[in-house]
Amino acid sequence: MEWVETTGRSVEEAKDAALDQLGVDEADAEFEVVADARSGLFGRLRQEARVRARVRPTTPPPKVDRRERRKRAGGGREGGKEPEREKSPASSGGGGGGGGGRGGGRGSSTAARRAPARVPEEAAVSAEDRDLDEGVEPASVAEVGQAASDFVRGLVDAFGVEGSTSVAELAEDTIEVRVEGSDLGLLVGPKGATLSAVQELTRTVTSRVEPGGRNVRLHVDVAGYRARRREALERFTGQVAESVKETGRSTAMEPMNAADRKVVHDTANAIDGIRTSSEGEEPRRRVVLHVEDDAGA
Repeated sequence: MEWVETTGRSVEEAKDAALDQLGVDEADAEFEVVADARSGLFGRLRQEARVRARVRPTTPPPKVDRRERRKRAGGGREGGKEPEREKSPASSGGGGGGGGGRGGGRGSSTAARRAPARVPEEAAVSAEDRDLDEGVEPASVAEVGQAASDFVRGLVDAFGVEGSTSVAELAEDTIEVRVEGSDLGLLVGPKGATLSAVQELTRTVTSRVEPGGRNVRLHVDVAGYRARRREALERFTGQVAESVKETGRSTAMEPMNAADRKVVHDTANAIDGIRTSSEGEEPRRRVVLHVEDDAGA
């Protein structure tokens, strides 16, 4: 993915502009700060912040030998034996352990309250195993697609609607789980809000079922909603752009997610005499259409 370069009154504003161009969430992008914003006299902006950004590459992590993984997960165990644990003052026989009076009891209670909570060793090893699994055997696109499809199918059943799922490979490292059926509005929600939540939930669950699958970009669509949404946005953006050209007045669109904002930016900037900008913060960030000749406004 090629880098894009954007500017703003602050680094965060420049990053937001880059996300608009890329059409992805911040977690799916990586940034390089080229220059920070500088203030001049009387607080005026002397230099805008400038950043470079691109969609985070999906290079698979290097494989690690399973024996090495087990050795690392063992946390220094030798011969399969548990390391000797240091005895705490409360469990040792000395250090005031014989003081069965109130003073000893208060001391033990205070020590217990002050001692930090420790993660059980079994849980710690399990978590380390999950982290190391990312570098052992990266899941294939087919495996990620199958896990995602199974999860989405379960959601369809849980919603009590009729629908079938399929997996489409959009690119070498990008797949889309598609749900087809009737009366699937519950899975879409107002303005696609439920669908966006379903997609994020599917990504999270799938990355746990197939840890190496974090290198595969996953999308979910229901009844062709995303394609229809894109077409509707393109038509509406064209209408708003014509109005802006006729009246000469800038017009702000409704708040949208990064993917929808990219559609608006791409559509509007392809129209002669129109330029775009973004304003606001997530989740209320929106695209503004301007006539080209009021760039200084």
